[in-house]
Amino acid sequence: LSLFPGGLDCSISFVSHVLGKVCILGRQKEILGVLVPQLTELTKSDCIWQRICWRLVECVPDRWMEAVVLGFVQRAAGADVLSRLLGNLVVKNKKAQFVVTQKVLLLQYGHTTAVLQNLLGYLSLDSLRRALLLTVLQELLETWGSSSAVKHSPPEQQLYISKAILICLSHLKEPEIESCRQELLTSMMEGVKCHLDSSLPQLRRLGMVVAESISSKINTEGPVLKFEYEEDDETRELKSLLVPTQPPCVGPCLPDDDRSEKADAAQPLVPESNKKSHTAASVTPDEESDAELDSDDDLIPYDMSEDKELKIKAPVYIRDCIEVLTGSEDVDKWEATVKALESLIRRNPAATREVSVELAKVLLHLEEKTCIEGFVELRQRAQVAVLTTDPIPVSKYLTSQFYSLNYSLRQRMDILDVLVLAAQELSCPRFRGKTKDSGAQKPRIQLLPESDSPKDWRRIVDERIKSKTRRFVTGQCHVELASGPNEFNSVAGHFFFPLIQHFDRPLTTFDLLGEDHLVLGRLVHTLGVLMYLAVNTVAVTAMGKALLEFVWTLRFHMDSYVRQGLLSCISSLLLSVPAQLLLTDMTEELLETQSWLGDVVEKDPDGDCRRLALQNLLLLENLKKKLEAVPS
Repeated sequence: LSLFPGGLDCSISFVSHVLGKVCILGRQKEILGVLVPQLTELTKSDCIWQRICWRLVECVPDRWMEAVVLGFVQRAAGADVLSRLLGNLVVKNKKAQFVVTQKVLLLQYGHTTAVLQNLLGYLSLDSLRRALLLTVLQELLETWGSSSAVKHSPPEQQLYISKAILICLSHLKEPEIESCRQELLTSMMEGVKCHLDSSLPQLRRLGMVVAESISSKINTEGPVLKFEYEEDDETRELKSLLVPTQPPCVGPCLPDDDRSEKADAAQPLVPESNKKSHTAASVTPDEESDAELDSDDDLIPYDMSEDKELKIKAPVYIRDCIEVLTGSEDVDKWEATVKALESLIRRNPAATREVSVELAKVLLHLEEKTCIEGFVELRQRAQVAVLTTDPIPVSKYLTSQFYSLNYSLRQRMDILDVLVLAAQELSCPRFRGKTKDSGAQKPRIQLLPESDSPKDWRRIVDERIKSKTRRFVTGQCHVELASGPNEFNSVAGHFFFPLIQHFDRPLTTFDLLGEDHLVLGRLVHTLGVLMYLAVNTVAVTAMGKALLEFVWTLRFHMDSYVRQGLLSCISSLLLSVPAQLLLTDMTEELLETQSWLGDVVEKDPDGDCRRLALQNLLLLENLKKKLEAVPS
């Protein structure tokens, strides 16, 4: 930059070539880290330096333009600084225009929010560049509203595009919004549908936030879209992008003291006497009303401290519970029944088995009559209790209803949740701890019976002393857990095989391989959990073969949530089926699966899918090493 002495006509083409060459060879950070701050300072008040800087960037050859422009965008201190440094480069140079409007926004997604704000703010600061801003917004909305892009691009890219859309919206002016209002509305309706159809909660929330933002922009006076979702840091950041960043003050800014003085001067002056009279006038009616109310202070309030809330007794028989849940109009009794049902089922297993299927049907169709806190959890726990009490008939009923007509998606997913929770409970042993020193574990005070003898009180005193004594020699109290059979062993097939049989048969209101891919994802994850819980059971090998065929059928599914579930199923299979049976009975299938997992690691756009596939490849390698280490 010292090549420009006063009065000489110089060409900076050579400097532009050097700058481009250095940036493309990987030294972008070093040279622009020094050059950009210097040019920022020099172009603040000198128009000649601005023209020199513009010329410097314009003369960079097209093959190096991307590295230079991206470096300036990343290191500029703001959109106004970037506008001073680049000028109207994107209007004059096609390569720079492609990088700014296409590559950085649509083909890449690793840049920070500050880079997006610099880039889109730069496009909005000049009338010639604002046309490109509208074009960019239309292309972003087209990508955001594409169902193919939502299904095949990773969530990180969807978040990146959503941020870019909101920043563009923050820079639009009212006439521009008016000119493209219909296009914005159409794009919003298409995009929000694609996002709400997604199985990933993050993508659904992104669609809601962006749709709300577009609606608030195009309907400034009328009603706007409003969704219900839990706000987190990501959501708050997205909403903050809709507020445009304030440009720096161009004119001379007043100090804070001057501002406050001018603000005070703008307020009308009121004499102190007027203030006092106004205050007195405003207090007088209140004092009069207080005086009128003083007469009520003599009334003595009723003593309600002894009042107790009337408690409605819940039914004590299972059949009575069914009658209350299906036909009773007494809301209080219905609420008490819902709260007590789980404990009643577990206390009366024999009575429950007599009406288990009927009770499961009632609970599956049970709807909330009153606003009970935790109603969904109470109903679910009662369903789990019924299923664990009488597993075979109830599991047959629930699995048959999963593929039946006239059920909502919510009810089908409830069936899957209940099956998983019941399988977990059945597969775990009943933990009844037997301690060698129960007094030390649970110190308690025991009441003496009426017919006490000296030996009884001596025993109780000794137990109290023992519970308060700390012993360092004998070590910690050892708990012996009672072992028992795996109750899931005999019923695993009843939970698993009916679910896997009819997934490819579409119904009038239910199509797992079509638009109901959210339920398909939940089904796949459920099968993986059931496979994992079936470890050491008799049916585990048959379940593993069926599950591997199921995974192989759906391995190329478009929805990332479904693919994550399929990869989790492979993990469960490798961990549950004995290694020797895997390599003897399913050798060919495992070789094909290994090849598929390698492709997923290299090509799948979803990061979680790549991680799960790599984990499965490591599990396969560990199984091979273990078998090789075992002597024949």
